[in-house]
Amino acid sequence: MVIGKEIRRKLPQVLARLFGAAMVVYFGYHAVQGDRGLIAWWKLRYEIEKTSFELDEVTATKQALEHKVALLRPGSLDRDMLEERARIMLGAIAPDDLIIPLAGAAEH
Repeated sequence: MVIGKEIRRKLPQVLARLFGAAMVVYFGYHAVQGDRGLIAWWKLRYEIEKTSFELDEVTATKQALEHKVALLRPGSLDRDMLEERARIMLGAIAPDDLIIPLAGAAEH
């Protein structure tokens, strides 16, 4: 009988500690694995870095294209750029051009 009383007396303390430990494990797991946990945060950081890098590349390409377009505008026409574009589009070369074939280069 003494053992039964002792168990009844300590059971609430043990259950409270087990419940507390279960809560710590539950919230700890979701802090790491949950939708807003550490792993999701790391994935989101990676996606942001990757997208930022792609944005930098696209911005650089856009600026280069805008510069080429500006050289072809009537107000600031660059004759060399116009000649280069015309030769590429028509596939023409001048008699005094020096042609250097590149290994593995795709023809336009």
